[in-house]
Amino acid sequence: MKNNEVKIGVIHAGLSYFIWGLLPIYWKFLNHVNADEILINRIFWSFFFMVGVLLITKKWGEFLQVLRGFRTNRKQLYALIIASLLISCNWFIYIWAVNTDQIIEASLGYYINPLVSVLLGMIVFREKLSSSQYVSFVIAFVGVLILTISYGEFPWISILLALSFGLYGLSKKMIKVDSAIGLTLETLVVTPISFMYMVFLFFKGTQSFLSVSIGTDLLLIGAGAATAIPLLYFAKGAQKIPMSTLGFLQFIAPTISLILGVFLYHESFTRTHLISFIFIWLAITIFSLSKTKLFIHFETKKKGNSLGV
Repeated sequence: MKNNEVKIGVIHAGLSYFIWGLLPIYWKFLNHVNADEILINRIFWSFFFMVGVLLITKKWGEFLQVLRGFRTNRKQLYALIIASLLISCNWFIYIWAVNTDQIIEASLGYYINPLVSVLLGMIVFREKLSSSQYVSFVIAFVGVLILTISYGEFPWISILLALSFGLYGLSKKMIKVDSAIGLTLETLVVTPISFMYMVFLFFKGTQSFLSVSIGTDLLLIGAGAATAIPLLYFAKGAQKIPMSTLGFLQFIAPTISLILGVFLYHESFTRTHLISFIFIWLAITIFSLSKTKLFIHFETKKKGNSLGV
């Protein structure tokens, strides 16, 4: 029974990362719409989609209970607001990057995201790293450095995506709620701002929603489902599989995005990109392996030898 649960968990988590990897195709269908308008529609419709999910799954009462709890727990409320702003920034940067033909740089950001998350954990929570994990950071840094020196421009899209998502994960640690309720709360915080911005665009006469085509309207509304569905699959999968397995699966999304950027959208992928990515891939391989039993045993044995054991 346990093996079946793990298999189902791998399928759910793998499917979530597969969908996230394909999302650039969805945003490309909306490349005639400004990134800011895509973002506000994504937030607005995600909230209403998640309200529907909570009603269907009978979690609405739990949602209201959590909402009432923020009256006394200000710390969680502030963490929720920060999380909402960070994920909104992350979504905006990613949509803008995809629709300005910078999918490759965006995929780089999600490759280095796990390393940034661990670095934040080390700084904020004083988490200790093994020597192999330190090596992975140095190698990843060299990869980013190669891109920076070769192009004379810092890969800020990659770094901002990795930082915003890493900090988002950090703030989420303060909010101990069901993932579906969490996403509903996060979108609830920024939905009023999104709605006001939508009204502003309507009065300005520059909105695409309800003015371009029915296809555009449906895609903008569908952005809510495109956001929520993979997250719900991820939540189901993450509960059933070990973190080490989840760590390997998370590289599915940026790999698919990278392939799309190079082969479907014909973005420039130079020798410098290849060398830089090889360093990043090597870093994440070492980092991922450092969580396996083989590496843990090796690290323990090495420490024992250094102590004369």
